[in-house]
Amino acid sequence: MKKWRTFSLVALALASTSLAAETQLSVKAAADYRVYTQDAMYSDQGDKQLSLFVEPELYHSWNDDLDSITVKGFYRWDDLDKERSHGDIRELMWVHVGDDWELRTGIGSVFWGQTESAHLVDIINQTDSVEAVDGEDKLGQSMINLTLIREWGNLDLFVLPGFRERTFAGNKGRLRSPFVVNTNNALYQSSKGNDHVDFAARWSHTIGDIDLGVSYFNGTSREPGFVITDNGISPYYSQMSQVGIDALAVVDAWLLKFEGIYRDTDNVDSYIAITTGFEYTSVGVFDSVWDIGWIAEYQYDDRGKAATSIGQNDLMLGSRLVFNDIDGTEVLLGMVQDLDYSGSTSGLVEASSRINDNWKWRVDARFLSVDDAQDLSYSFKQDDYVELSLEYYF
Repeated sequence: MKKWRTFSLVALALASTSLAAETQLSVKAAADYRVYTQDAMYSDQGDKQLSLFVEPELYHSWNDDLDSITVKGFYRWDDLDKERSHGDIRELMWVHVGDDWELRTGIGSVFWGQTESAHLVDIINQTDSVEAVDGEDKLGQSMINLTLIREWGNLDLFVLPGFRERTFAGNKGRLRSPFVVNTNNALYQSSKGNDHVDFAARWSHTIGDIDLGVSYFNGTSREPGFVITDNGISPYYSQMSQVGIDALAVVDAWLLKFEGIYRDTDNVDSYIAITTGFEYTSVGVFDSVWDIGWIAEYQYDDRGKAATSIGQNDLMLGSRLVFNDIDGTEVLLGMVQDLDYSGSTSGLVEASSRINDNWKWRVDARFLSVDDAQDLSYSFKQDDYVELSLEYYF
């Protein structure tokens, strides 16, 4: 991790180069209380989980806003799982804006994708899997990112020095496999280990009503395999390449979405995966200011039951209720049915609203029904939970 530390120090030095400019500081802090509704599958696991996190962010700009530094930290303390108590530099990024180009240097987070139920093309950052089960929380990634802005579209070029290993629940943590992953003994295909330098590129453009993206990645896979060693179960990170396509088409009240990838991992057969679907919004339902979005998506992986991801042949149905009130109240409901394992169904509820300018409440719930031990989600079949969060902004 020597390159990771060096890269952080360089970005931090850049942050201290100019003080005579605009500076903004904000902090997000929250308390999360999670209750699991079923007894744990494995010994030592608890059924209640309290955690606290803080996320400070500093923004500093100068040179007529052509240069800026963003520093964003994160730390969570968890009373149940020591592996979930962790900190990270989510962002430490210097941005310089030119006439038709932008340069980002430091540690940052990049999101690619359009669909709701899975983000196949999103490959730059490593998943912080102890944070949430949806895979949307990411660890900061060191990078040099050059963006070329042209009439024919935007071209993003990435050099990614330093690899971040995925986080995993500990022995007392819920939402884990029967075997605890030894994160202190990660193995790599590359002889350079976590010092391997990865590369990526993405072209994006708006053509009429369609937002289109084509991406390429070559480097260390963010998704580990697992091997049995003398030290237990260790994650193994292969080398891989991936070509991705994502598209969003706006047709009246319809959003048509698509993500597809072709991935070639060394020593493993290549495969194709897609997620596609739509979201239709009904505006002003029941003669009110409420909007309801109707969501349907299909997930496919041509490896079938041999896939290392859950969405190999799944149908997701959901609804998004937006109250359009001053507190920004929203509710998302979703259900995913596995079409290969008919007894596997999962559901989610996400709701949030502001209490005032500084406080916000959030409710997240996950439910899972699995009756086939061959299903990858079988290990979590008793980890249904409801989580209440109280967030403070200042």
